[in-house]
Amino acid sequence: MYRRVLATVGAGIALSLLGTSVVTAQPLPGTGSSDPGAQPFAKAARIDHVDMITDRRAAVFVESPSMNKIVQVQVLLPAGGGPRPSLYVLDGVSAGKESNYLESTWTQKTDIVSFFADKDVNVVLPVGGSSSYYTDWNVPDPILGINKWETFLTSELPPLIDARFSGNGTNAIAGVSMGAQAAMDLITRHPDLYSGVAGLSGCYDNSQNNLKDAVRATVAMNGGNATNMWGENADPGWVAHDPSRNAEALRGKDVYVSVGTGLPGPYELGPGGKGVQEAMQGGPLEAAALYCTTLFDTKLRSIGIPATFTYRPYGIHQWPYWQDDLREAWPTLERALDL
Repeated sequence: MYRRVLATVGAGIALSLLGTSVVTAQPLPGTGSSDPGAQPFAKAARIDHVDMITDRRAAVFVESPSMNKIVQVQVLLPAGGGPRPSLYVLDGVSAGKESNYLESTWTQKTDIVSFFADKDVNVVLPVGGSSSYYTDWNVPDPILGINKWETFLTSELPPLIDARFSGNGTNAIAGVSMGAQAAMDLITRHPDLYSGVAGLSGCYDNSQNNLKDAVRATVAMNGGNATNMWGENADPGWVAHDPSRNAEALRGKDVYVSVGTGLPGPYELGPGGKGVQEAMQGGPLEAAALYCTTLFDTKLRSIGIPATFTYRPYGIHQWPYWQDDLREAWPTLERALDL
């Protein structure tokens, strides 16, 4: 079932952002080896060690053969001990950069830990993957290194999580911004793995060159080159990772999508808000996400796939809104997880 809230913004704002040129950024620290000739781990992924941050929060360090390094994920654990489903929650473009990759931005910027404290689900939060789109790159990138996140998240990690933390084999996935597009991409490419998805302020269509330019700009924010990810614009990798063009795989799934307008809201204009300066930074990005979301909404309607779309009448591309959006998404994810 569709749920529509107010959606008003000038499409020209979104298009002007999506048409901006790619910028050059400084190399990103802490992203792992980029040497394709480096000695690989053993064939099977395995848990190297687990550090218990609290009795309900585990830092899990996984040897990933595909990425040839140890990858940290953090798992928020329920109070109960029985079998339970798992929710994978993907980050935005920084992917933990603010903490020097000690934790996900979700746990830094939102109350996700306390929100899930009373819910019978493993919440799996990858740490790292800045500008990676959580996908398998065609070739290693000189700055961002070896990225085989799709293999890691869909093949290597789930059996380890289920075995170590009593997973019952039912999974859903959610993400914000870059991670929203990645979550939608992963469920359309692996519909047998995930029963539902939530995308918050993402873009789910890369069929147009200006939308590809937006992806390229996101990758370039941390010094990467998206040609190393999916090839030149005409290469088939862009189609293979386009949720809109692969949307048929969402039939029968529980789908939630939310977005703001890019206009300042209570977190900018209310007491303690940062006001106009923050709105100027996050407003155009959210306006672009709105443009993309309306395209995806139209696509799903055209092929008769039910989904819940929430259009906030305000809101910029910032974490306080995504904290609220995750609460709005939870009933859809809860249903997907059969809770």
